[in-house]
Amino acid sequence: MNDVRRGRLKVYLGAAPGVGKTYRMLDEARRRAARGADVVVGFAECHGRPLTEAMLDGLEVVPRSPCAYRGGYFEEMDLPAVLARRPEVAVVDEFAHSNVPGGGRNAKRWQDIDVLLAAGVDVVTAVNVQHLASLKDVVEKITGVPQHETVPDDVVRRARQIELIDMPPEGLRRRMAHGNIYAPEKIDAALANYFRPGNLTALRQLALLWVADRVDEALHTYRAEHAIGGVWETRERVVVALTGGPEGDTLIRRAARIADRSAGGDLLAVHVARSDGLAAGVSHASLARQRRLVEDLGGSYHSVVGDGVATALVDFARTENATQLVLGTSRRGRLERFLTGPGTGETVTELSGDIDVHRVTHERAGRGTLLPSRRRTLSTARLIAGPVAGLVLPVLLTFCLAQVRGTVNLTSEALLFLLAVVGVACIGGVASAVIASVTASLLLNYWFIPPIGQFTLDDPNALLALGVFTVVAATVAAVVDRSLRLSRRSARATAEAETMSSLAGSIVRGGQTIPALLERTRETFGTDSAELVDAPPDHEVGSGVTTVPAGPGAYLVLRGRTLSSSERRVLAAFAAHVGSAVERAQLAEAAAEIEPVKAADRLRTALLRAVGHDLRTPLAAGWAAVTSLRGRDVEFSEEDRDELLATADESMAKLNRLLENLLDLSRLEAGVLPLNLRATSLEEVLPMALADVPDVDLRDVESIPPVLVDPPLLERVIANLAGNAARHTPAGRRVMVTASALGGRVELRVVDRGPGLPTTGRERLFEPFQRLGDTDNTTGLGLGLALARGLTEAMNGSLTPEDTPGGGLTMVVSLPLADRASQADPTTATPTSHRAQ
Repeated sequence: MNDVRRGRLKVYLGAAPGVGKTYRMLDEARRRAARGADVVVGFAECHGRPLTEAMLDGLEVVPRSPCAYRGGYFEEMDLPAVLARRPEVAVVDEFAHSNVPGGGRNAKRWQDIDVLLAAGVDVVTAVNVQHLASLKDVVEKITGVPQHETVPDDVVRRARQIELIDMPPEGLRRRMAHGNIYAPEKIDAALANYFRPGNLTALRQLALLWVADRVDEALHTYRAEHAIGGVWETRERVVVALTGGPEGDTLIRRAARIADRSAGGDLLAVHVARSDGLAAGVSHASLARQRRLVEDLGGSYHSVVGDGVATALVDFARTENATQLVLGTSRRGRLERFLTGPGTGETVTELSGDIDVHRVTHERAGRGTLLPSRRRTLSTARLIAGPVAGLVLPVLLTFCLAQVRGTVNLTSEALLFLLAVVGVACIGGVASAVIASVTASLLLNYWFIPPIGQFTLDDPNALLALGVFTVVAATVAAVVDRSLRLSRRSARATAEAETMSSLAGSIVRGGQTIPALLERTRETFGTDSAELVDAPPDHEVGSGVTTVPAGPGAYLVLRGRTLSSSERRVLAAFAAHVGSAVERAQLAEAAAEIEPVKAADRLRTALLRAVGHDLRTPLAAGWAAVTSLRGRDVEFSEEDRDELLATADESMAKLNRLLENLLDLSRLEAGVLPLNLRATSLEEVLPMALADVPDVDLRDVESIPPVLVDPPLLERVIANLAGNAARHTPAGRRVMVTASALGGRVELRVVDRGPGLPTTGRERLFEPFQRLGDTDNTTGLGLGLALARGLTEAMNGSLTPEDTPGGGLTMVVSLPLADRASQADPTTATPTSHRAQ
């Protein structure tokens, strides 16, 4: 058993290149060493910056491990040496760096760091925000520069400390202009491209928001661990309550404006699906539309189950650490509020505590129905009020009728008492109706049936009238009670259907992953946790654990409170969705395992089809020429013999080129293509590469610095691209080749003025044996672009298609500068094994 304490990780997160994260990292190493800690530098990339290199003075540096790969010479961190040294603290730069393949090294440096942490070594590292996997696409869209090196977000989030190294855009640009980041010849290009103020501002905001989310997660975990229910106003969170009514749009926009007043404020919309009748009459179409509005405004939509709307709203707000609650003013009129008591808004205000409550007026305020849906079931208040009304109301009616005795006949008096009994039945059900009918019968008999002032119980007609009166009252009460119970069931079914509709909506919108479904389940039922386990718990601790099956060998376990039977039915449906998600994940894994086999099969099929024509054609032509020359029955002239020999030579040369392409493609697939990377100028490669392409317009290549490539391979890449462009360029137009240096890389563009290519077809553009846009099968195996991309990526470059302004297609070859091979951005200096697509 390994008892070694796992090391602690600290990450310096840079908002942009050049903000000084490596300097700060080394400064911390010096301070720790001065305090007596055993500190070594496992790897530090100073990029030739004198001030940063000076920070290494006095620190122990573990020598780097030299390694050769595809003809190039590189240096990596010597992980075994650092482990053998076993310091207290190791400083390891470039968290997202990809190691040179081979030699038993891990693929990524963050994996090396994980090994050090497992050995009990504390690690201090650094990474830029553009290398976070979740932000890769966003950064590329902002800056236009693809990021080839990434580190998973969860690896960074597991760090014990994350410190953001930030700098205002103008300050960073001044550092650049003073030569503190790049060499003088690169400053102008960098300031005009990657280091534009807008780019730096966007990167800074991305870094701040990412770190803020991480801090928010830590705060949420701390509050949960210490059972802190009070609101900590560290960040504005605005919860808006939706009922599905027409006022929802007004509330959402008002809440969004409140959230926007605070940078980084969150907007959360919540709808409470009640099982006691309040959910009845909700417009699901309105809720769906309001959900889209919330998401369009950058908020999130939530649905929770609760018998008490006010309690459910406040509990949800406290769980989310909300600072403000937005509700609409009641749609009930004054008379309704007087008769039915305080509404949800008043109750929420009483329960909110330190959460600010906003009551927003709207055009539907005070215009609700006389009998609101919240009173269509028997609440505790109605169960008490019913019997009281059954006793008091007949007495009050007797007093009123006694004052007008003689003006109303007995029939009218009996009907008024019957109306009072029916009213009591509507309030309190059958039991209250029986009490009211007995009370009313006795009062009617004593005060209004002659002889007045005494009970007349010996008259059969009077007894029959009183019996019929009681039966009618009880029957009406029973019908009303049954109607209320059916209404309750209908409302409960509506609430359950609404909850399932919310779940289905989240699945359609992409929340179908297992963690998202579990979080949705926990949130909907208001529990402390929801987890998926392989076996049910041996016993349910207390009364707050609920377990339901979620498919073969899977169980959904909720902890926090006891669920009712109706909630368990809804939970079973949730569990079915979770089980389906598990099955889909398993099927996706199986499909992922099968996909390489299918791809290989498709490649073999395409190869056989191509071989059937493209390889056979030059072979047949050469064979025919040689056979003719060997024939004895025909005497060829010298011109004919020279022509046949030329045909045979051309056919064999074509066949040789096709076979070389196939072999190179197979080597790329296997990752064993030999490379000889060296500093190469474009002027050295372009003349040979463009020799067979007539009339090329060559621009802006003289001042481009050398790139780190294999010259013969780059020549083949350019030749393939230029030849392909020439085939698609109309007569009278020229293929243009231009180059520019940007951010430590060189971009070479091969431009044609042909018909271009639809965006939907570009994924297949680099597949072998494809001839997108070709009209015949005489143009080769379709390996040119596939091989060009494979060779480019093998040289740490990239090949991407772009639309040519004015029509046509531009192929962009991005290559690393030679002088960044060992000191600059590792994304351009370290070769990795790539497969042709």
